[in-house]
Amino acid sequence: MSHRTVFFISDGTGITAETFGNAILAQFDNKFRHVRLPFIDSVDKAHQAVREVNHTCGVDGKKPIVFTTLVNMEVLKVITDNCQGMLLDMFGTFVRPLENELNLKSSHRIGRFSDASKSRAYQSRIEAINFSLAHDDGQSNSDLEHSDVILVGISRSGKTPTSLYLAMQYGLKASNYPLIPEDFERQQLPPALKAHQGKLFGLTIQPERLSEIRNERRPNSKYASLENCRMEVSQAEAMMRRSGIRWLSTTTKSIEEIATTILQEIKPDQLAY
Repeated sequence: MSHRTVFFISDGTGITAETFGNAILAQFDNKFRHVRLPFIDSVDKAHQAVREVNHTCGVDGKKPIVFTTLVNMEVLKVITDNCQGMLLDMFGTFVRPLENELNLKSSHRIGRFSDASKSRAYQSRIEAINFSLAHDDGQSNSDLEHSDVILVGISRSGKTPTSLYLAMQYGLKASNYPLIPEDFERQQLPPALKAHQGKLFGLTIQPERLSEIRNERRPNSKYASLENCRMEVSQAEAMMRRSGIRWLSTTTKSIEEIATTILQEIKPDQLAY
């Protein structure tokens, strides 16, 4: 198997270049060494980046793959004229054809997070993150009506990471609420959730995987025992079915897949990107 070095060069954080590049590289069964070069926003820094790419080319004996999202044409020219890697200019590939089609010039704004402190969308995202942290694992029942989505499920089924991903990626106020033994005894959802049925989405998980996860946290405890995990999963799924809650198993799904499914089902009014 061939090993290749991949550079992500950007005049911003490099997140766009890396996200897009990784989506393409995932199509190839290969080993890649990733090097992110962010904030390449001057000619001097561009020459430094070229030296690093060209040095890697000599050491590896293979052309590095170089993804760029540079918008400063002077900086980009240094890379295109001197880089010995295989250059993939994402803005050149997509932005310039769009400029021609729309008969508009792009803003050539450097970075997704430029002037973020002045952006209402950015502030909304920060508010959503703070809201989701404050309403993690049922910490607070107040303001639940302001939630865009409320995740329910047993402990360690993926509620917290999914809530934070929805807040950070989409600006959604995502609460999450645990189902506990007292709920199973009553065979009813927690009373605080009953008024928000339309915002509820359930997460479940295979008992065997749940037991593995819990044993990492509390080894050899009743909490982590396979018998207890089977009981909790069975009770939680039965409760969600009775309550008419939409739900999915997180066992084999990534956070991105879970979030996408939730968005399709809940269809919140507004998303921040």
